[in-house]
Amino acid sequence: MKVFIINGPMGVGKTTVGKFIADHHPGTAFIDGDWCMDIHPFVGNPETRAMAADNILHMISNYQKCSVCNMVVLAWLMDDPQVIQRIMDGLYTLKAEVRNATLVCNRENLIRRWSYDQNCEWRTDEWMNVSLKSLPVFSAMDHVIDTSDMSVDRIAELIIQ
Repeated sequence: MKVFIINGPMGVGKTTVGKFIADHHPGTAFIDGDWCMDIHPFVGNPETRAMAADNILHMISNYQKCSVCNMVVLAWLMDDPQVIQRIMDGLYTLKAEVRNATLVCNRENLIRRWSYDQNCEWRTDEWMNVSLKSLPVFSAMDHVIDTSDMSVDRIAELIIQ
């Protein structure tokens, strides 16, 4: 099974692109990693990140067993090397064909995208500043796609290639 991992800072468009890919490729499951760690109030610590990684791997394993599913798209902010390694090791064990993409964009585009997303409770000025500060971290990762001024369908095309 092919598993596409879409990584990047908050607000860059991971969910939008992941859903676009799933909508345009029949038999694709979409996993938003945030769903796998949806604790109220939010707690982001080693224990909850490990739990989320295990939940993600469990879901992917179940999708592998489903005859109508042939691809999974995982969108999640992964800036912790231990979490990335845990997921990659698990996908290796599942014998998944993995493709990674880390989405970034310039500062102006991130601010604009952030302002358009009014449905997410995380879209506060405080979190936007955290996301802006994280751009250099994600820009230094592997398989980076600078999505500044790109359409969703073009970004999806680059990921699927």
